[in-house]
Amino acid sequence: MNDLPDVMERLNTRLDALEQRVFALEHPADSALAEPAAGVADLMPMTAGTSSSTLAAAERVDELPVSVSGGTFPVLGRAMLGIAGAYLLRAVAETSSLPRAAVAAVAIGYALAWLVGASRAKVGDWLTGTAYACTSALILAPMLWELTLRFSVLTAPATAGVVCGFVIAATALAWKREFAPVLWVANVMAAALALALSIASHQMIPFIALLLVMVTVCEYGAGKDRETGVRVLVALAADAAIWALIYIYSGPQSARTDYPSMGTGALLAPGLLLFLILGASLIYRTVLKGKTITVFETIETMIAFLLAACSVIYFGPPASAKVLGVFCIVLSCAGYAAAFTYFDRKEEKRNTVVFATWSGALLLAGSLLCLPTPWQSTLLGGAAIAATFGGARRKRLALELHGVIFLLVAAALSGLLNEVVKAMAGTLAGTPPAVVFVVSACSVLCYAAIRPCSPEPWKEQVVLLIFAALAVGAVAGLVVEGLTGLMALRMIPEAHHLAFIRTLCVCATAIALAFSGAHWRRMELTRIGYATVALIGVKLVFEDLRHGHLAFIAGSIFLFAMTLIVVPRVAHMGQRIQAMH
Repeated sequence: MNDLPDVMERLNTRLDALEQRVFALEHPADSALAEPAAGVADLMPMTAGTSSSTLAAAERVDELPVSVSGGTFPVLGRAMLGIAGAYLLRAVAETSSLPRAAVAAVAIGYALAWLVGASRAKVGDWLTGTAYACTSALILAPMLWELTLRFSVLTAPATAGVVCGFVIAATALAWKREFAPVLWVANVMAAALALALSIASHQMIPFIALLLVMVTVCEYGAGKDRETGVRVLVALAADAAIWALIYIYSGPQSARTDYPSMGTGALLAPGLLLFLILGASLIYRTVLKGKTITVFETIETMIAFLLAACSVIYFGPPASAKVLGVFCIVLSCAGYAAAFTYFDRKEEKRNTVVFATWSGALLLAGSLLCLPTPWQSTLLGGAAIAATFGGARRKRLALELHGVIFLLVAAALSGLLNEVVKAMAGTLAGTPPAVVFVVSACSVLCYAAIRPCSPEPWKEQVVLLIFAALAVGAVAGLVVEGLTGLMALRMIPEAHHLAFIRTLCVCATAIALAFSGAHWRRMELTRIGYATVALIGVKLVFEDLRHGHLAFIAGSIFLFAMTLIVVPRVAHMGQRIQAMH
């Protein structure tokens, strides 16, 4: 009994300390000014059973996280109150005699109030801001869905306008305080609602316009260095909506009876506007501000261009494809100018590579869209010469590679590759068209434009080898056709005659390649020369011997034997002549 006053005093002291801790958990801002009770850490353990259990329970309460005991639950509770208010407005709209338009206006204002509350959260308090922003979105999205589809209070353009105002308000509030959760929640809700309502309501244009406004806002923010990841999400949503528009309206009328009919301008506008918005933003960021193009901008700009091109092809007038081709060629010239006169001077070369690659693809697409086949080959052959000369002069391997691609496409379109194959292994059929000679001359000029360097990087060797092979094949094929044509003036060439002429031309080509490769230090010519020798051996087995004319077989074998003897000697002779100079 004598110890009872001491026990009671210690119990009162411990209770005072616990009260201070609970107060600190509930009022973290005010607890910083309060000092902990003196001597609490030095208290003796309690011996009374009931007092010990009381203190143990109090200590377990003290171990609760701050976010649970003082932050998370109240925030979630207030958010649930907001949802309850939304259900109350929903009940009023369904049962009351008040005009539903008035109730809808109140509900929209109610959602915006929660959005403002989210933007006014304390700096760093992402939980409150995110919870209130989600509450605002959960109030607005279902309400607009029912007002548009069930109650028919709002038309599709009005709903899109409300969502647009919501997104713009959220963006302005988020940028003002740099509060990303508000921006993310508003844009995710708006993009999802726009896609869903565009399909459910069958009114696609208003919601595509909403997405285009959102894309514009995001690109404006990127131009002001307010880059956020939501830009990717909004752009993909706009891509999906425009693709759905093209897919639905490019099909037969019977497959879209529930969708309203639209004019050509309305069908063309979404794809063209998306490309215009992204293209203007890209030019502003890369050309005017000197930013490096990102992977997202590269891919998204390509997607936007494809959507615009599909819109023009599917919904434009019959001459739209040619107009699109001319536009591609003009845009290609502008891209090459930007790549090699502006971006090429900077240390970062990504812009140069991306713009040059786009320009090459645009030139190919434009020539295929707006030019007849002979002019396609001529244009691409001239482009190959220009690219090759420019790459050799400026020492830009990328331009030389573009020249290779242009030349190969020109050779395929003109029929040059087919003519070479027929001259070397097929049946000749008359004089080749004039465009074949034009592309052959282009191939020779492209190869002559590149100066060999020592030692040559492997990429440069590959480019040189392709140019040389195409030029040599074109010249050899034309020589075979020329000799065959001359023989046809005196007699009708038979299969063994044609086989001997081919062997003669290929052997002469191998010897010339071996000498010129050694003399001019063109290793690619030497490699092709030795590969040609191997080709002659294969040709003897599969062509000359198969025809069975002994005299011409003997002549072909003699030519092959002389080639085997002469090629190494002329190669060494070329090296000696080069060494003397």
